[in-house]
Amino acid sequence: MSSKFDSYQKRRLASSYISVVISIALVLFMVGVLGLIVLKSSQVANYVKEKVAITLFIKDNVTQKQIKTFRESLLKEAFTKKAIYTSKTQAAKQYSKEIGEDFLEFLGENPLKNGIDIYLKAEYVTPEKVTELEKRFSKNLFVADISYDKPLINLLTKNIKRISFWLLIVSGFFALIAMILINSSIRLSIYSKRFTIKTMQMVGATKSFIRRPFIWRSLKLGMLGAILALMGLAALVYYLDKYIPSLNFLEDYTTLSYIAGGVVVSALIITWISTFFATQRFLNLKTDELYY
Repeated sequence: MSSKFDSYQKRRLASSYISVVISIALVLFMVGVLGLIVLKSSQVANYVKEKVAITLFIKDNVTQKQIKTFRESLLKEAFTKKAIYTSKTQAAKQYSKEIGEDFLEFLGENPLKNGIDIYLKAEYVTPEKVTELEKRFSKNLFVADISYDKPLINLLTKNIKRISFWLLIVSGFFALIAMILINSSIRLSIYSKRFTIKTMQMVGATKSFIRRPFIWRSLKLGMLGAILALMGLAALVYYLDKYIPSLNFLEDYTTLSYIAGGVVVSALIITWISTFFATQRFLNLKTDELYY
């Protein structure tokens, strides 16, 4: 009879541990997916921002050598992603191609100017910083005029701030849910050991001594859950990279390392905190309260 009861208890305990690992894995998987969305949304936003260009129209009296030197100096600036020079002849050909006829035949001369398109780094694509650059370039002796899409920059900045705010709110909500779910799973697994905890305490074991094996076991369960979550995330990333290759998921080692590290650290921190407070609760209970 005793062996059957022991066998039943072991199966029950194993089932409890499996449910804890699965719960942790599912929650961490969702946290990882959310982290992937947050980090990739930032990358996509930066990609869109870096498509915005400021066009500097160069005065006609500026020589090609001076334009080349000016472009090289722009490439050294902290705000420059790339700088592309377009001669007035190239601009005329492009414009003629767009309208479907050679406008130079009617005008007899080329009214366009040589230009340099400066593609800014993402952090400089804000209304304030672009306005500062506009003022700076307007004082340059080589520059005849400056052109950029001001409404687009304002719209991008506004929408990206709004999306970032809501992503932060959703991330915080999911993090809270993750802690609650993992905490509940761990508390249920420790609940079955409440009498053992109280017995050890009654024979003189210190709280830290009693708590240590529970924390160590929970950390191992948390790591197993993290491994399962990372396997699921790896499959998801592979699938997304296959069907949305433009986002370069598999080549973005920085994002992947952040996600993997975040999942592992979250598993360790949440399981440690949850186990600490769960064991502390049962350590503080009186003997007659263990039955409720």
